[in-house]
Amino acid sequence: MKRSCACLLLALMLCTQLGAQGFLKGKILYFDAGENMSERSGSSFQFSLLGGLSVSSSLSILSVERALEKAAEDDDIAMVFFRPDMISAGMAAREELRQSLARFAAKGKPVVCYGISFSTASYYLGSVGDRVFMHPGSSGTLNGPASTQLYYKDLLDSLGVRIQLIRHGSYKSAGEPYVRSEMSEENRQQYQVLLGSIWEPMVEEMAASRGIAADSLRAWVSTLQLSTSRDWLEKGLVDGLKYRDEMEEYLCHLFGKADPDDLKKVSMSEYVGSLKQNGSKKVAVLYAEGEIVRSGSGIAGEKFAREIAKVRADSSIKAVVFRVNSPGGEVVAADMIRREIEALRKDKPVIASYGEYAASGGYLISAGTDRIFVDNSTLTGSIGVFGQVVSYGEALSRKLHIHPYTVGTHEHSDMGSGMRPLDEKELARYQQDIDGIYDDFVRVVSDGRGMDRDAVDAIAQGRVWSGGDALKIGLADEKGILLDAVKYAARQAGLEKYGIVAYPERNDLLGEILSLAKEGDKPLIRLREILPAGFSTIARMPYVEFDQNGR
Repeated sequence: MKRSCACLLLALMLCTQLGAQGFLKGKILYFDAGENMSERSGSSFQFSLLGGLSVSSSLSILSVERALEKAAEDDDIAMVFFRPDMISAGMAAREELRQSLARFAAKGKPVVCYGISFSTASYYLGSVGDRVFMHPGSSGTLNGPASTQLYYKDLLDSLGVRIQLIRHGSYKSAGEPYVRSEMSEENRQQYQVLLGSIWEPMVEEMAASRGIAADSLRAWVSTLQLSTSRDWLEKGLVDGLKYRDEMEEYLCHLFGKADPDDLKKVSMSEYVGSLKQNGSKKVAVLYAEGEIVRSGSGIAGEKFAREIAKVRADSSIKAVVFRVNSPGGEVVAADMIRREIEALRKDKPVIASYGEYAASGGYLISAGTDRIFVDNSTLTGSIGVFGQVVSYGEALSRKLHIHPYTVGTHEHSDMGSGMRPLDEKELARYQQDIDGIYDDFVRVVSDGRGMDRDAVDAIAQGRVWSGGDALKIGLADEKGILLDAVKYAARQAGLEKYGIVAYPERNDLLGEILSLAKEGDKPLIRLREILPAGFSTIARMPYVEFDQNGR
């Protein structure tokens, strides 16, 4: 009955776009194979001795969101056709794209989805379509998210390598795999809750889009009832099974065309290229993507702080969206960035928008912004600190028969050298440092979010939260896509017309190639960073892969 109502709704939607002969009139906006999404648009380059130089391009999440908003009002665009299994993007990016497609459909224009094979992530995106089709000979897997973490202690013990973990926060688990042989109960608990808080809204959204009961969908997933394309059709998860040529015929039928070549099409990348700036006043989108480091690739503390200072000094920039997509990193580097954001906020509205994750140090650098936007699948929180000291002197003796002997001026001169484990006094000293950094972290969040310190401490302890749960406990303010954050920032600055600029500025093609050449000795630099010449405090969360079945 619900699907019948949905069919009637689609028919009414189609009527708004019908020409005189009863067919759709206009162009199809295609989002198909090869059009990938990432935080920022442009080309990326990779070089290997075997493969040579390879180039890949992607569309920025913001540009796609803007394109769909424009297309919804564009009389020349009749519908969207997209292939969710061919779109490469993270889970939060898929969530944002799904919301943008739903807003497009809400304007009375149809959205048609076609998939060769569906996974959890690709079907979540595809289910937003008014019509969803699947290849007849394919199968699909809808089994929910999972996280697998590898534990290395037994291997390290066999090599004679010892790692000492100093942390504050019972849920701060990023260093756990090096000191344990199995997952701690606290870590298991937090990830069970985290994955459930991401999965349940997905189930509700998919079920609502397809007009089926959410409990039925849960049962099909838990009992492995979804496999062949026929299973998906019988359960109402797709509307039909079609080969690619049959999909072309279907589109021709909608537009009253005899030949697919007669269909008017515009690719998403082409349509994104038609977007224009609107006014001399600007909203800057400041991208903080990757691990926070003191130097090197990622979000380099001092270098990134200089970029923030540029934004602050540019009088044409009236508001800033701080787009964070980071699991955290080195504490001192994060504090440099946080301090500069604090100065920027005195001059201009600064609105945070979180992508795949804004956790630990990623949360630290943005906790003091004026408002925080999240996706439900964003991983955030992880307010905690840990440090690791590696000692491999025993491994040198046992495996390589190299015997280290150290002479120093004081009892603890070789502390953290890597040749021996820390003693009790040294461990206590480092624990004191970690505790102090944690207290500072809690204070920053308390001040930035206007929360009582004890309230922050209760939800901190290194625990990772989904964006949806972050809203409930006060770590975020609003669920919304990146474009929502841009519009909010513009309103805060009193802007009706404005352009959008991205920072940090990107290199051109030649600059990217030269940058690769400069990083030829990067592996040696990383090795020197890893070797324990001292002690580094880290505010970082472990990596989580959402969909183990690929796209």
